[in-house]
Amino acid sequence: MNRISVSEPVLSWALERSSRRSSIEKRFPKLAEWLSGSSKPTLHQLEALARATSTPLGYFFLPEPPKELLSIPHFRTLVSERPCQPSPDLLETVQLMERRQAWMREHLIEQGHEPLDFVHSAQLTIGPGQLADEMRRMLGLAKGWAANQRRWTDALRHLQSRIEGAGILLAVSGIVGNNTHRKLDPAEFRGFVLVDEYAPLVFVNGADGKAAQMFTLAHELAHIWFGSSAAFDLRELQPADDETEKACNRVAAEFLVPASQLFDFWPSVSQEPERFQATARHFKVSKLVVTRRAMDLGLITKREFRDFYQDYQEKERRASAQSQGGGDFYATQNLRIGRRFAEVVVRAAREGKLLYRDAYQLTGLYGKTFEQYAHSLINGRAT
Repeated sequence: MNRISVSEPVLSWALERSSRRSSIEKRFPKLAEWLSGSSKPTLHQLEALARATSTPLGYFFLPEPPKELLSIPHFRTLVSERPCQPSPDLLETVQLMERRQAWMREHLIEQGHEPLDFVHSAQLTIGPGQLADEMRRMLGLAKGWAANQRRWTDALRHLQSRIEGAGILLAVSGIVGNNTHRKLDPAEFRGFVLVDEYAPLVFVNGADGKAAQMFTLAHELAHIWFGSSAAFDLRELQPADDETEKACNRVAAEFLVPASQLFDFWPSVSQEPERFQATARHFKVSKLVVTRRAMDLGLITKREFRDFYQDYQEKERRASAQSQGGGDFYATQNLRIGRRFAEVVVRAAREGKLLYRDAYQLTGLYGKTFEQYAHSLINGRAT
């Protein structure tokens, strides 16, 4: 039986990179021997280790660990907690979205589409209110658009639909591809945006609470107008110490809860015990967003916000623990893949402009599963 020599630095790097060293050591009892060089793994064992550590198999044949870098800046709210390197989950998710974007860009150019004129159309010197108005105009939203929705979750879905309608690719997923065993960590990133004049792409970490997802979405939209690709964690909805990140946060806040409207509304609820709930209900955003906005505008103290945020996080953890259902498969894929992107891929495959093999790779759906989803998409089930 052939055994393979793997350098100790590469093995150690793969273990640390995975952030699952203790569980991996239990699965591979001879790992200590491989690290010391007293024994070597078989190819089958090495393939299993590659899957367990989410490491490309070819990396184990290198003499030294490769340097893996994100293709976009990764802004962290707390610099002291900045990781040495991005996780395999973040790297693979960005790379997957880049492949989808590259295909979509090429397809749109071949079909004679023009660049989107709002991409990179704003400067950092623009006022937050002015840019928020411009974003609403481009998305076909009135200034009080959310108030016409029954709940803030309806407003979130409405906003997602308008974003795709404007030509922006949107994906919302809490896992890597379709691998339910690889959950994305909101503490590492809440979302990222890949700016492109033909196919700008927004990715929202679906493992994050829905209350925070709307703000993340608005923040990412501002990035498109500023023409700046980035990933970010937005701890407590707070940006990193970067001028573009700060500008995106100001625009996102004004886009969702205009300051003038909040100042007008706040006196009517400021003394109520459920003032945050009442304000959220009025603006059709989450309590998290209005509470953060109230603090930024000096309507509540930082201590009041932190007390609220601690309680909010605890409720989010309990809700996440109780929510174990898989949900509707078609609706889930519509979010993970993005309805607009999926429709274009399915149409291209059925018209013979795209090999089905490539369509499978782009969507992460294969064979009958792809066909079932394509049928549901074309016939209106995947809503």
